[in-house]
Formats: sequence, C-alpha cells, structure tokens
Amino acid sequence: MSVGGIDAQRISSMLAQLRAAAQKPEGLGASATQALNAVQKPTAASPTSQVSFSDALKSSLDSVNNMQLQSEKLGQDFAMGNDNVSLSDVMISGQKANIAFQATVQVRNKLVSAYQDMMNMQV
Repeated sequence: MSVGGIDAQRISSMLAQLRAAAQKPEGLGASATQALNAVQKPTAASPTSQVSFSDALKSSLDSVNNMQLQSEKLGQDFAMGNDNVSLSDVMISGQKANIAFQATVQVRNKLVSAYQDMMNMQV
C-alpha cells in the first residue's frame, strides 16, 4: 500500500528507527549522557544512590568548562592551519559551548531567584 509516494513498510521502518533513537540518546555528549543517567529515576533492581547537589553542580560546571576549552582549542588549531580541523567543526563546537554556557547562566539565575524568594519568606 502506498501513502503519498511512500509505502507503509517504509513508514513503519522510519517509525521504528525514531523509537529506537528516542530510547537511547546517541546525539548527546558524554557529559550530557552522564548527567541524564544521574537524573533518571532508579529502577527497582538498582539501589538508590545519593548524589549531593554540590557534586552534581560541580560536574555540570566542569563539563561546561571542558566544552569551552575544547571549543577554544579547536579554534586555535583551525587558525594555526591544522588540516584535520574544519571550520564547521569549530563553529559547531563554539555553538555547543555557547548554548551550554547560556543554560548554566539560566540555571544560576533561577537558583538566585529561588534563594531570594526563600530569604523574603516570613517565618
């Protein structure tokens, strides 16, 4: 059966690929995958492990810092004429670092706002 030029088998194959991709986050970096795994709910088979807020915050800040350092190094390598580094790699790395930094700033702003709200509460 053909639906608009694409047969039903091809559509179901695409849906299966999308579902498989949604089950495992391949597009995320290693640090983002680790953070995602730390946030996911534990299953009944795995014991719950306590992760302190300060450790989670420190690891997030370290990963953002590493992204920025990697982006800067790629930019320097490209400027020095390294043939193994393309301009698109430099730009993508820079944008990833920029987005990660902006997200960090937004989280910081929310934390400061929550702290201020708590300090303004009357006991």
